[in-house]
Parts: sequence; structure tokens; C-alpha cells
Amino acid sequence: MGPDMAMTKRRFLRVAGSILAVCFSAPLLAPGLRAAAETLPSKIADGDFWRLVLDFSERPGSFQSDNLLSNERGIQYVIPDLTRIATSNGVFLGVGPEQNFTYIAALKPSIAFIFDIRRGNRDLHLMYKALFELSADRAEFVSRLFSRPRPDGLSATSTVADIFEAYAKVEKSEALYAENLRAIVNQITKSHRFALTGDDLLRLQHIYADFCSFGPDLQYSTTRNPGGGRRRNEPTYSELMVATDRDGQTRSYLSTEEAFAFVKGFQAANLLVPLIGNFAGPRAIRAVGQYLKERGATVSAFYVSNVEEYLRRDGTWRNFCVNVGALPLDDTSTFIRSMGGGASTPGFALNQELGAMAADVKSCGP
Repeated sequence: MGPDMAMTKRRFLRVAGSILAVCFSAPLLAPGLRAAAETLPSKIADGDFWRLVLDFSERPGSFQSDNLLSNERGIQYVIPDLTRIATSNGVFLGVGPEQNFTYIAALKPSIAFIFDIRRGNRDLHLMYKALFELSADRAEFVSRLFSRPRPDGLSATSTVADIFEAYAKVEKSEALYAENLRAIVNQITKSHRFALTGDDLLRLQHIYADFCSFGPDLQYSTTRNPGGGRRRNEPTYSELMVATDRDGQTRSYLSTEEAFAFVKGFQAANLLVPLIGNFAGPRAIRAVGQYLKERGATVSAFYVSNVEEYLRRDGTWRNFCVNVGALPLDDTSTFIRSMGGGASTPGFALNQELGAMAADVKSCGP
């Protein structure tokens, strides 16, 4: 071996030794664990989305209502304060049906996870996902959601009040219902290849049939009311969509084409992940927390509605508190709560309040 080759070999060994030293001095990650510096994805592949839905979910449970619609008139009232406190591009967590879209449109998070003990809420969100993806604008979305032919004259500049006033005069169409139901199922099972069970498909059909039957007059208790009449103390779907924040500004996800387009794009990128999970359960919230920590993400807001009242009644609130404590939080992470009484929306049963998540769960311990 000549002197040049010997020198080259010595240099190679020194470099290789340095590389090995760096590799073996770095902390080893458990299989499948990713470095915290990794950012959240801008789009989730269909297969990865469905694995998150299945792997992070818990066994389903029951609730007193199928809850196809919020009964909280004041969900928009706190949005000015919420957007001032909570950061955008963070992580949104929520519970229940459509009110989450309004908060997502306001906060513009990077990803969202919806927890609900009812499997039906997951199927409801899959129905919404398909409808967002299939609809070009707000007017078409409302047409598909309620199986009503689109009225003439609606455009991108129409107000949300204009849209629902126009649809109030339109009767349901059984033909549109059948056509749209096929499109929804195909979007979920063929375009995305999500593996729904026969029970899921039957439940989805029943949910969509209720939206068709009751239209924009759908209320929280509609499906539990045998007579089908309206309850004066509960808002309809259309009333929730035209409601305003404390400053009189409409903030629903259908208030503008821009708000609708954000949620539509969010859904198309598989960034809203609906999970079956009990707030006080052993897996769903903790699995999401681990997922977020591995990617260096922080929770911006958690819409909990009035679920904490039920947890306290059942003696399981501390379990929820510990679960939340396992999430990546900072001083801007904000609870959105629905509380009885209060002055934000006088005369209504539930009013929204904001709370500091890290401070509220600090006393729970690990």
C-alpha cells in the first residue's frame, strides 16, 4: 500500500469514527417514535388518516342524545377573545358536531382532532367530510346537506342569511337525497377507501335521512321529539349559522366563502380527524397528546362544551384532567366551555366561557 493510499485510509477511518460517535451519542428513539422537531403534516394520506382514526379511538359508548346539531346559540360569542388569546396554526381539539367547523374557521389550526364517545358522531363527521369535498361553494353545500335543489340567484357574495332565507322556501327532494347519499358513500369508501362497517353505513344513512327530513329547521332535540315540532328554546340549524359574535359579526363556517373554503380545504387534506373517545378514557386524548409531542406541536384550543359537568357528576373529571395534562400546552392553550347561566347570551341555557388549560389542570398531577 502506497503512502497516498495509506493516508486516504487513515482519513476515512477518522471520518467514519466521528460519524459513529455522533450516531451512538444521540438518544435512541423507540420504534415508530419520531423526533419532536418534526412538524405536523400539511396533508395526511388516506391510509394514515384511517389508521389514526382506528388506532387512537376507544370503545364507543352512549349518550342521552344523538346530538346531530349543537344547542348552543352563543358558540360565536367568544371568538373575538379566543382569536386574541389562542394561537393560529396550532392544534384544535373538540367534541360534538358542526360547531367545531366554526371554531376551526376562526382559528385556522394546522390539524384538529374531535373526540366523542358516540360512534355516530364519527360517522356524522365522515358525512360532513364527504359533503365538504363534493361541494364547490356554500350554496351547493347547503343543497347537498339538506337534499334541497339549489335556488337561483345565490352566489359567492350572498350573505349566510340570504342563503338560508332562500332555502327556507325549498322543499326536500327524495331524488337528491338518493343521489347525494350514493355520492357520500362513494366518496368515503371508494375515493378515500375508508373501511366502514355495515352498521356504520346504516347509521350514516339514518343521519343523512334526518338532515333531509328536517332541513334547515333541524334542532338538537328534533330526532327525540316524536311530533317533530320545533322547540322554542332550541336554535335551528339556520339560526346557528346566522348567529353573531358579541360584536354583531357573523362567524359561522358558512358566514363567508372564505370561511367555507378554509374548512373545505382542511377536510380535503384529511386534517380533521374524528375519534371515538371518552374524555376520561384511557387512550384517545393521550394518544393524540403523544402524537403532537412527537411533532413539536402545541394545543391552541379545546372546545369541551359542557362535557365536564357530566364527568364531575360521574366522578371521572380528574381522569379527564390528567389526560389534558398529558397534552402539549402553553400559556395560550384555551378551553372553550359551555356553562349554564352567565351574561354572554341572556335567556339561553348555555353560554361560552374561555379558560386557561395549563392553569386549570395544573393541580391534577401525573
